Amino acid sequence: MLVIVGIVGAAGAAVVGCQADVLGSAGVAYTTGTMASARLRQADVDVSWLNCAGDPGGAAGATPAPGRSAVVSVDCQGETGDRGRITVNGEVTRAVDGVCVRGDLRARVDGKQVFHVSGLGDCAAAPGPTYRPPGYPPAGAQPAVTVTVTRTLWCRNDPDCLPVAGK
Repeated sequence: MLVIVGIVGAAGAAVVGCQADVLGSAGVAYTTGTMASARLRQADVDVSWLNCAGDPGGAAGATPAPGRSAVVSVDCQGETGDRGRITVNGEVTRAVDGVCVRGDLRARVDGKQVFHVSGLGDCAAAPGPTYRPPGYPPAGAQPAVTVTVTRTLWCRNDPDCLPVAGK
């Protein structure tokens, strides 16, 4: 029974993790890094690398009060091709994984502000494709749950019920 409860709980968490508007700090950080790098390149910045971290506002998993938005603070650090310092930081109130973030974001290269925006990307677009390893079920396929129970019986009083050699 515990196995079934665990499987159902994991499946529920997976469904929530796949919803486009759920603010998870890892997804927000990834999407902010992707979108900020693209925006910086549009501004002719030679982005060598950019790493972002997200910090959820309030307690982990907390539901915001009515009328208030969930907020994830984002802090990105990176480098240009000529070793200049890149920073992108702000607060994200909406995200669609791999496609857009909305909130208040600022990017600086060597201390000079490159952009200050209320969003990056296109939130009307569908989320980008998710990597699926070879042999993984196709998108939309329902996972099958198989439970196997093995029970070993020793019945010494019945000569026809002795263990089979090698088992």
